[in-house]
Amino acid sequence: MNRSCVNCLKGLIIFLNFICWLCGAFVVAFGEFQMMHSKFGSLITSFWPIYPANTLVVTGTIVTCVCYLGVLGGLKENRCMLITFFILLFILMLVELAMACVFLVYSREIDSFFEADLMRSLEIYKQSDPDGNLTLKNDFDAVQYLFRCCGVHGEADWEGNIPISCCTEDPCNTVPHLNWKEGCHIKLRNWFAGNFLSTGAGVVTMFIIQFACMCVIIPLFCHFSRQRLGYL
Repeated sequence: MNRSCVNCLKGLIIFLNFICWLCGAFVVAFGEFQMMHSKFGSLITSFWPIYPANTLVVTGTIVTCVCYLGVLGGLKENRCMLITFFILLFILMLVELAMACVFLVYSREIDSFFEADLMRSLEIYKQSDPDGNLTLKNDFDAVQYLFRCCGVHGEADWEGNIPISCCTEDPCNTVPHLNWKEGCHIKLRNWFAGNFLSTGAGVVTMFIIQFACMCVIIPLFCHFSRQRLGYL
């Protein structure tokens, strides 16, 4: 392999890893943004991957670190870095595939976790003192206000003690006041489904870039090995 081909492969692997690194950094930033601005973090606790922000931050952080290693390995023509990057990238791709399979197999169970957590949060809300569990109460009120819903399956879940956040008017200054009829379970489930669709599209894009990186690394590493180059 002549030097021009080597330089071309180096440039390609650096470019692909840099794009992948940018994608990972964006995923982390987007996950952090969701964490800071979400109004229902305390309501979903049984199955943490159901909360997209957690998955985004963890996946994005790992991708960013691994791709940074690939960029350095390409720039320095370091075989140790390249083979380490190849192994880590291969493991990362296996983990991504495993997570995709888990969500595919447990898609129905995830909805059950979702409903059970919302019912648990609603019961805690009803049984709490006025000054107790304020974070959970604020989150539940925010969900009902933002998604225009009431209770988990409907206003009957509140058994007559309906909070002001269920009111259809803003400000709510009439007695008795009208409440949203639809439950929050369906609204939140649809919202999460949309988020998972966007997250899945991003993961598929990164997977394709990662696979292209692995395909480019193999001939480059073989060339460095034959020439006894790249350890320093």
